[in-house]
Amino acid sequence: MKPLLITGTDTEIGKTIVTSGLIAYWQKYLSLDKLGVMKLIQTGVDGDSNVYQQLFSLEQSQELINPVSYETPVAPPLAAEKENRLVDLTTIWQALTRLGEKREFVLIEALGGLGSPVTWEMTVADIAAAWRLPVVLVVPVKLGAIAQTVANVALARQQRISVKGFIFNCLTPEAESRQMEWGPAHRISELCQVPHLGTIPYLSNPADLETLAQVTSNLELEYLW
Repeated sequence: MKPLLITGTDTEIGKTIVTSGLIAYWQKYLSLDKLGVMKLIQTGVDGDSNVYQQLFSLEQSQELINPVSYETPVAPPLAAEKENRLVDLTTIWQALTRLGEKREFVLIEALGGLGSPVTWEMTVADIAAAWRLPVVLVVPVKLGAIAQTVANVALARQQRISVKGFIFNCLTPEAESRQMEWGPAHRISELCQVPHLGTIPYLSNPADLETLAQVTSNLELEYLW
């Protein structure tokens, strides 16, 4: 199994769009038979795993797409406390192992950024390090993009996590025209010594699979496989 953890600098910044784009690319140009998809932990009803099931025919059981979920839309340890449950990392690891036995490549969408808590003892970065998951960092094109990227890459280096690169995502139409002002990719790449893999433009309809596959094909995907 070749895993790839898709994480970001924060929540609600485009990890699901990037993950969906990669799935759409595999569906159009490669084969979904060899691709596994997992949402590490889902909080809230109708989350990311539902998006994947609605858009794609993954031929995976629900427990392999989303092994652990909570109805409360907050950080996992808070959701678990509110619902009188534990964050069961063993269940997630077992599901990932089983999925890896079935598929050659596995996309794992994380939650929040590398510093986001999975339990009160472990962050996303801790999970990536312990499970030896290489990561790609999704960065929103907005003010603060430089500092957020530097901070997350520094955390990854501290944990000795392999960072394949970072992908910019345009959350608004304005972001495309202001990328050089808000997030000069070449400068961030030089500063962090991490490749810029490209930019996802603003998508008015992120459920358009043809467009998703096309914009994803423009990324430097050779760094990921």
